[in-house]
Formats: sequence, structure tokens, C-alpha cells
Amino acid sequence: MRSLGQRQVTVGDEDVRVAALRIAVSRLRRQLAVLPADFPDRDIAEDELASLAAMTAHGVPEVPRLYRSLLLIAGAIGSVSALSRGLTDVRHAVELFGDPPPR
Repeated sequence: MRSLGQRQVTVGDEDVRVAALRIAVSRLRRQLAVLPADFPDRDIAEDELASLAAMTAHGVPEVPRLYRSLLLIAGAIGSVSALSRGLTDVRHAVELFGDPPPR
């Protein structure tokens, strides 16, 4: 069920929300890969980005899982300023799928 005001838009056979998420995740993964600094939770960020990438390869991801991954990634790389723009792009792409489910 989609949130009010949310509608699925496709280009060809692909949901544009999925395409936007895939692009944002790919960009952040590349930024993380070339970042010379190591930080304690880098593995968590890399694992969750890989998980998001896999989700985009299999259709429309589950919204709760998207937000869970986003929180883990933000917690892992939140203090690395070089990745802030990429993280913001991923957040905006996740938000295209609607609001997070109520707790």
C-alpha cells in the first residue's frame, strides 16, 4: 500500500524510485571506496550499501528495510563529512518510497 500522494512512476519497465535509489547507492559506494580514511564502522556502511544495492536489483524494496538500512548507514558514516552529500542523496532516494512505517 502506498502513502497518500505516492504513486509508482515507471520508465520502461523500471520504477523510477528504484532507479534513483540504485544510482544514489552506487555513487555513495564509490565515494566510500575511494575514501582513504578508515573509520570504525566502515564495514557496517559497506555491508548495508551492498544490501541496498541488492534490493534494487530485485524490484521494489520493502520500505521498513530501506529505512533500517538508511539508519545503519547514517550511524556508520554520519560523522564523515566527505560522505555527507552522498548520504543525503541516498536519504532522498529512500524518501521517494514514502514515509517510514509507524513504530
